[in-house]
Amino acid sequence: MLQSYVAYFRVSTQKQGRSGLGLEAQRSTVDSYLKGRGVMIANFTDIESGKKADRPQLQAAIAYCKEYRAVLLIAKLDRLTRNVAFIFTLRDSGVEFVCADMPEANTLTIGVMATMAQYERELIADRTKKALAEKKKQGVALGKPENLTDSAKLKSLNIRQQNARMHENNRRAGILAQALRKSGHNWSTIATVLNENGFRTRRGKTFQAVQVQRIIKLMES
Repeated sequence: MLQSYVAYFRVSTQKQGRSGLGLEAQRSTVDSYLKGRGVMIANFTDIESGKKADRPQLQAAIAYCKEYRAVLLIAKLDRLTRNVAFIFTLRDSGVEFVCADMPEANTLTIGVMATMAQYERELIADRTKKALAEKKKQGVALGKPENLTDSAKLKSLNIRQQNARMHENNRRAGILAQALRKSGHNWSTIATVLNENGFRTRRGKTFQAVQVQRIIKLMES
C-alpha cells in the first residue's frame, strides 16, 4: 500500500502566489519524490515570509496529516524556514515529515541547519550595527540629510495623503464612513460595518477605529 503524503508549499509574496512563480519548481520536486513512493492526497500553500513561524496553511496541513495519518512532504528545505522556533514547532507536532529535496534530513539535522542559519543572521545584524556605530563615531552623517528636512517630510506626507485620497477603495470606504458618522455612529461601529461589507485598508488589513478617523479626515481635507 502506497504511503499518503500531504504536500506543503511556500511562496514569499502575493505576486508569486498569483502567478505561480516559485511554485512550479516546488511541485516538480514533489512529483519527482512521489514516484514509486506514494500519493499526494492534499496540498497546502502559504504566502508568508520565511521568518514567520505562524503559517495558517502549515497548521492546516499538519492537522490534515494527523487526521489521515499522512506524511507531511515539504517541497524544498530552504522554503521550510530559518526560524528555529518553527522547526521545533514542527517537531513537537508529532507529525512525520520529509523534505523532497533532501530526504535524508531529519529533525536533528534540520534543527542544526536552522540554528546555524539564525546564528549567521544574528552575526550579520550585529556586524551591521557595529559598523554603523563606528561610522557615526567618526562623524559620518548616516542616511540622506536632504530627505530629513522639514520641507521634505511635509512633501512626503502630502504625497501619501494624496495617494490615499485617490485610492478607489479608500474613496468608497470614506463616503460610507462619512454617512455613518453623520448618522451618529461611533468609530468602532463604523469600522465593523466597513469590515463586514468587505472594505479593507490600502494595505489589505481590516479597519480599526483609528483608521476610520484617518480616512474621514482625509476625505474632509
